[in-house]
Amino acid sequence: MENNAETYQDAPLSIDTATGQAAEAELSSERVKHIFATIAKKYERFNAISSFGSYKLWLAGMMRQADIQPSDNVIDIAGGTGDVTFSVARAKHPAHIQCTDLVDEMLDVARAHRQTGAGGDVPIDFEVVDAQDIPYGDASFDALTMAYGIRNMPKRQQALSEMYRVLKPGGSFTCLEFSTPPNPLWRGLYHFYLKHLIPFWGGLITGDRDGFVYLSKSIEAFPDQREFAKMLEEAGFADVQWKNYTGGIAAVHTARKPE
Repeated sequence: MENNAETYQDAPLSIDTATGQAAEAELSSERVKHIFATIAKKYERFNAISSFGSYKLWLAGMMRQADIQPSDNVIDIAGGTGDVTFSVARAKHPAHIQCTDLVDEMLDVARAHRQTGAGGDVPIDFEVVDAQDIPYGDASFDALTMAYGIRNMPKRQQALSEMYRVLKPGGSFTCLEFSTPPNPLWRGLYHFYLKHLIPFWGGLITGDRDGFVYLSKSIEAFPDQREFAKMLEEAGFADVQWKNYTGGIAAVHTARKPE
């Protein structure tokens, strides 16, 4: 199955994240807020079951690739329930992590994990932030992480430009996202799973089948590894690379803001 997203050069400024076609940003933003506010408390359980535990391997790979030092101030974009934030805290022990997300109900789950000891002694703050309009100053952070976030943003190029802006020169960018398996047979099986089983598991676990129909469509509509790499380069990033996991179902992209 071919990827449905337009190439980054031709992409409109704002899209419907379920189709990749031009649309008002509010359409996708309000839908994403509603879906994730509804499923926040069951989101982690869905991830574990629907990925057959593979999401832990993807996170571990992300941590191996992330260039984060103990002295770094880190921003986690679309931090959700805190999976990436707490993984960074355990693996990298940075000076500080700013965990951000568009949906406060997701951050409430992360805050609860923090209260039970997740993240250890690393200072972590939580704030509702729209990554398309980040409320922090230029060159505020040494490193930026994001998982499963850019796919849900209708103004993707604007969001990437904002991420570039808040990174210090030389700062690192690490992004885990669903992607496109290069093998045609594996890609066909994967898209069958997305279309039929993701909504099934989502409805069974959270009661919101329609929300997971959207999620499966958003994955299919997202640019493949090469096109997303071009989007990063268009935003100004250098040293753009990616590594596939589980045959390309997921990919970790890394990049750097030039010195």
